[in-house]
Amino acid sequence: MPRVVLAIAAAPLLMLTLIGCKANPPGKAETAVVNWAKHKMFVHNKKEKNPIQNTPAGIADGREAFSHYCAACHGLDAQSTGVPFADRMSPPVPSLAGMDAQSYSDGQLKWIIDFGIWPSGMPGSKGMLSDDEIWSIVLYLRHLPPAGSLGEPQMYTQ
Repeated sequence: MPRVVLAIAAAPLLMLTLIGCKANPPGKAETAVVNWAKHKMFVHNKKEKNPIQNTPAGIADGREAFSHYCAACHGLDAQSTGVPFADRMSPPVPSLAGMDAQSYSDGQLKWIIDFGIWPSGMPGSKGMLSDDEIWSIVLYLRHLPPAGSLGEPQMYTQ
């Protein structure tokens, strides 16, 4: 009997506690701290240089690799164009043309593609993509087309 009374008495307190639990988007200070930590502490290989030449052919190779491996989440233009769930993920799929992604060094972008970013939903692809494919994708990320100019990924249009 005392357990039942205790459970009945605790239920409203538990309800009030849960009502107060609401996830809000991070503020500017929290975002700045997390971005600083990602760029300075968690994402490695800052000084590694891209061995793929910055040529139209290198960029085209990167665009091709990106369209096979990355477009399902990032869209063909790397700006989430046509990706139906991009803004419903937590955190949302970022535009890779944005300052946050573009402020990483080439080596850091390669590291992110290799190992992913936990718990963001960005998977690592080490062992699935060759180093040349990854470096060509990094080169493509430095030369992105205007948002929406490549249309939507075919998988979402059929």
